[in-house]
This record gives sequence, C-alpha cells and structure tokens, in this order.
Amino acid sequence: MINNTENHISTSAKNYADSLIQVCKDGAITFETASKDLNTVKEIISESDELVKVMENPAIANNTKNEIIDSVFSNQISDKIINFLKILIDKKRFNELTQIIQAYNDEVDIINNIKRVEVYSAVEVSEDRKQRLINKLQNKLKKNVIVNWNINNDIIGGLVIKIDDDIIDNSLKNKLENLSKNII
Repeated sequence: MINNTENHISTSAKNYADSLIQVCKDGAITFETASKDLNTVKEIISESDELVKVMENPAIANNTKNEIIDSVFSNQISDKIINFLKILIDKKRFNELTQIIQAYNDEVDIINNIKRVEVYSAVEVSEDRKQRLINKLQNKLKKNVIVNWNINNDIIGGLVIKIDDDIIDNSLKNKLENLSKNII
C-alpha cells in the first residue's frame, strides 16, 4: 500500500520532493502546475486500490507500469509529472508517493510563506468570524494562513486550533474539564 505516514516523511521522499522543487525552480514546470498535477495523481491513486497494487507489484515489469502511467494520466497531467512518476517506478520508490507529495507541498508552503492551520468548532463559523481569526493568525504567525475548517460536536462550543504540533484549546469542553479538575 502507498505509504501514508503523515507524521514521518522519509529522507528519500524528501530528496525526491526536493528534486521536483528544483525542476520547478529551473522553470521546467511551474509550482502551480506541479501542485495541481500531484493532487490529481493523489486523488486518482487514492480511489483505486487496484492501481496501487499493480504499481507496487514487483512481478510486473517497469515498462508495463510506465505504460499504465501513460494510459491513466496522459490526458490529465503534464509530461514532467508523468516522467517524475516513471522515475519513481524505475527507482522502486512509487510506494513513497504520498510522502513525496506531502514533502513537496510542505516545501512549497515554506517557499510561499504559507502556514496551514486546522480549526475545529462545534458549529459552522460565520464568514466574518473566520476572516477575523485568519487575520489574527496571520498577524501572530507572520505568514499567509490557509485554514481547514472542521466541525466537531464534542467541542460543545468555542474553538480548537491546531498549528503543526501545537494545539490551542479554547473549547467549552476543555474549560468544563479544567473546572471539573479544579473542583475535585
């Protein structure tokens, strides 16, 4: 199965991502096109266990796998990313594709001064409140912030904000738990 370890990205995955970053910096493909193409690849692969099994099967010849890459992706992504996928096949690193894409996206975020943040709330947050929170986070972090908004009924009220490994828990559930601990 394609390695989907979010918290740990292998050194080789980082190296392949860095190589792709360099290809973008050299102007062979734009960061935007590479990102879009990689997300397309990730979506297609995540929807097809059969494709993953074929691509990771050592009994299937690389030229057959390359033909499959051509047939599946030729009308959907750029030739540069198709060639990148073929390199991963030839180097027997296709199983690290998810990690490589994550490492690539992380590096592009650094280049573009972007910080991705997860926000959890019990109910849908109004657009005005969302924008105020984004502005506060951007001022605090000194980065462009992209927020992934999530609904979590366990929170009861308030917000939980996750930035990398840091969690800011301003939820009603957390306040009630702390109050309960202080009373006991």
